[in-house]
Amino acid sequence: MNKLVTLEIIKYTASSLLNQQKTSGEPYFGKPLVGFADASDSLFERYKNIIGDFHLKPAEFFEAEFGKNSFIGGTVICWVLPINKTILMSNKTQKLFPSIEWAHMRYYGENFNNALRSHMVSFLTDMGHRCVSPSLSSKSKHVYSSDVGHASSWSERHAAYAAGLGTFGLSDGLITEKGVAHRCGSVITELMLKPTKRPYEGVYDYCLFYSSNTCGVCIKRCPAGAISSDGHNKDLCFQYIREKVVPSVNDKYEVTTPSCGLCQTKIPCETKKPE
Repeated sequence: MNKLVTLEIIKYTASSLLNQQKTSGEPYFGKPLVGFADASDSLFERYKNIIGDFHLKPAEFFEAEFGKNSFIGGTVICWVLPINKTILMSNKTQKLFPSIEWAHMRYYGENFNNALRSHMVSFLTDMGHRCVSPSLSSKSKHVYSSDVGHASSWSERHAAYAAGLGTFGLSDGLITEKGVAHRCGSVITELMLKPTKRPYEGVYDYCLFYSSNTCGVCIKRCPAGAISSDGHNKDLCFQYIREKVVPSVNDKYEVTTPSCGLCQTKIPCETKKPE
């Protein structure tokens, strides 16, 4: 069943017209990486302490959708959508603002990601397994915490970490086998699937800065000065994107979603897990 679900995510990504760039017709995203986490994994409970009590567990999203005590157990199905290399190339040349290709990926590409979420909910439901997408749930919300800054009630990156798809980097991005330049998605189902074994022990194992005290290229790539040896300052990042990037490019590029992505391009972990 794991293979069937994986193939469905890959097939939908390859065939959906929503995964096509408006200008070139090339896909926004390449072949997805797919991982599975036990919805009762203790990591999801620990996230409430690490991120905040506002971060909901899979059971809380499931029961918000299907009623109290409806959750007995299940699986969090996660995917990583690697960004097309032509989009990456366009953003590599930028120093202050994202390229139009990157901004379109962030806006139209995330529309596709939402369609993939909805498709997988329908796919599993039609097979007789109740399913919910946290990011499309009424319980999905943006939160500002004095402890962690800007956050949300569900982190796709943290779910992907639990599903064995990657570890975090200095910029807070998730470094996967296909690099850090990607979008993530997930759904929660009552279907019991085999969890993916996490091939790492630490949350920063794939980051050269943390694992070997080298690199730090993303520090120089950030036009907001929001990345330093101390990590990622979410407030500076948020402020720069809303106050500088959005007024400068959104109307010009005909998008409404904030974007940047400079710290995900022209770096060693852009398209691979760095050695």
